Amino acid sequence: MQVRLRQQPTAAILAVATLLFCLFLPPSLLANPPLTTVRNLDVSRYLGTWHQIALIPNWFQRVCVGDTHARYALREDGNIEVANRCRKADGSQAEAVGVARRNQKFNDPAILQVRFAPTWLSIVPFVWGDYWVIALADDYSAALVGAPNRKYLWILAREPELDEAEYQRLVGIARAQGFDVSTLKKE
Repeated sequence: MQVRLRQQPTAAILAVATLLFCLFLPPSLLANPPLTTVRNLDVSRYLGTWHQIALIPNWFQRVCVGDTHARYALREDGNIEVANRCRKADGSQAEAVGVARRNQKFNDPAILQVRFAPTWLSIVPFVWGDYWVIALADDYSAALVGAPNRKYLWILAREPELDEAEYQRLVGIARAQGFDVSTLKKE
């Protein structure tokens, strides 16, 4: 009598087990790890004018077609005034003035929150948007700014144009941090 042993399809079982394991993981474990931000951001050097070089498109900049830039200035209360401007399709300028503050949940000057809603709404948490400085050129001539949910990303520069090598360096950092850089739109 000949006995045949049935071979176990171990690769298939392992694949199915892995798939089932992943399906039942909590979403928080599947998310990207926390963003890494610039160490020791010198806010006084960050102040001034920044030009938008590229962004992951978002709903609140939908009216902008070009010449997008922001001016950051220190306020008396220690927060930062943020004045964003851009050119609209009809040639007119759009402007939004808000305030940025350090996010008190983190001991990191590169993790800020920005609000463009009226001051009286500042006690409502959802009016504050995340503004995390992820990377900077050594001379503060270029910056990569994003949000931990990876929905928002900007490449900024002190001049309206940015060297291609520096642009690619910042794109590489964004990619490594989990941003979908295929959606980046150059201005």
